[in-house]
Amino acid sequence: MLFHVRMEVRLPPDMPAEQADDIKAREKAHAQDLQRQGKWPHLWRVAGRYANISIIDVADADELHALLSSLPLFPYMDIHVTPLARHPSAI
Repeated sequence: MLFHVRMEVRLPPDMPAEQADDIKAREKAHAQDLQRQGKWPHLWRVAGRYANISIIDVADADELHALLSSLPLFPYMDIHVTPLARHPSAI
């Protein structure tokens, strides 16, 4: 099942730089692993924002929730999810 997911990161402004850098490095490694597994086939940056638009390919909403909540930046994200269905005019 495909999901359109918009994630906006909001790190606390008083978070120490070392802590932020560690979380970002763990996030990158985890996201790249999920991409290699085929669960995160599309990832785009939203220009001018600390945000992304992603297409996530998982079995169901429960797996999506598990994937998203496993992200190191999850506690600092505003996430909006839209389930996708194939369009009848798509070729």
